[in-house]
Amino acid sequence: MMLRRANERGYADHGWLRSFHTFSFANYYDPQHMGFRQLRVINEDRVKEGHGFGAHSHQNMEIISYVLEGEMAHKDSMGNGATMQPGDVQRMSAGTGVVHSEFNHSDDQGLHFLQIWIEPKALNIAPGYEQKAFPIAERRGNWRLLVSEDGRDGSVSINQDVNLYAGIFDAGEKAEIPTVRHAWLHVARGEAEVNGQRFSAGDAAAFEPGEAIEVSGKDNAEVLLFDLA
Repeated sequence: MMLRRANERGYADHGWLRSFHTFSFANYYDPQHMGFRQLRVINEDRVKEGHGFGAHSHQNMEIISYVLEGEMAHKDSMGNGATMQPGDVQRMSAGTGVVHSEFNHSDDQGLHFLQIWIEPKALNIAPGYEQKAFPIAERRGNWRLLVSEDGRDGSVSINQDVNLYAGIFDAGEKAEIPTVRHAWLHVARGEAEVNGQRFSAGDAAAFEPGEAIEVSGKDNAEVLLFDLA
């Protein structure tokens, strides 16, 4: 188990945006943390009321947004427009190129979300978009499949051989770990115990194939588990 503690991450404070970078991103560069397998970016972003990311472009990247608190308004050059709420998962395949914006229109509530980038399996595909809601009940004490290559079990599909699960575990709660290959585990909120060690929000770890992974909740832990080829 290779640990990546929350306080080791890169950090940027733009006033309207506070962002923690698990892997190298923008002005944060660390050659020891350039990504893990196909997983390239996990940014924990907090956006102030009335602010957001203006229209900007991406190419050849699978971008997943996972909202933890607040609401995020999304618009893109494919004609999509939607408001994301906690528990919503969005996948945008940038492919040959897409322009989009993300905004917090609230007057009194901040936006807290994870921005995740995964390198694509096939390059220069037509841009695509998908968004689904995953209720707390489906993730409580259970590993719910959110993202998969084939979109099975109601998950969001992605252009890569990657599975992403999420679970919410209160004190003592646990569930059998799904079958994984190379794995990246990220605690999004709360506290959990992972292989006997205490993990707080922002803490993460990498696992090689065949390594044991044991997760139990300590304090309403919201945990993401990536299964990577």
